[in-house]
Amino acid sequence: MRQRSDFLAANGGLRVGTPGFVLLVKPRADADAMRRIGYTVTKKTGNAVVRNHIKRRFRELARAVLPDHGIAGADHVLIGRTEALTRDFADMKSDLARALVRVREGKASSDRRPPRGKPRKR
Repeated sequence: MRQRSDFLAANGGLRVGTPGFVLLVKPRADADAMRRIGYTVTKKTGNAVVRNHIKRRFRELARAVLPDHGIAGADHVLIGRTEALTRDFADMKSDLARALVRVREGKASSDRRPPRGKPRKR
């Protein structure tokens, strides 16, 4: 996935949080059974070197887990957290597989939480 509209559409899907990432999964309405994947890491996580390192880990993680456990015909988005840089790769693989099982079972949350922190004055 490369277009912003695809990421925004996936944001309305199911979400599962893990220590290293947040997984978003949104089934597509088309007849295509291809599993699509997107990665995003915010600047809050670190500088460009750190963000790219996390995205490289995510790409390898997706290559290892999605062919067997991914949901056909759905968009998957991995949102990086700071711990994704230091977390053991085997633990991240098991986290992703477990998160995909939760999505299949419908145990992922689909509701949006209000942002943390102080409410803004208008």
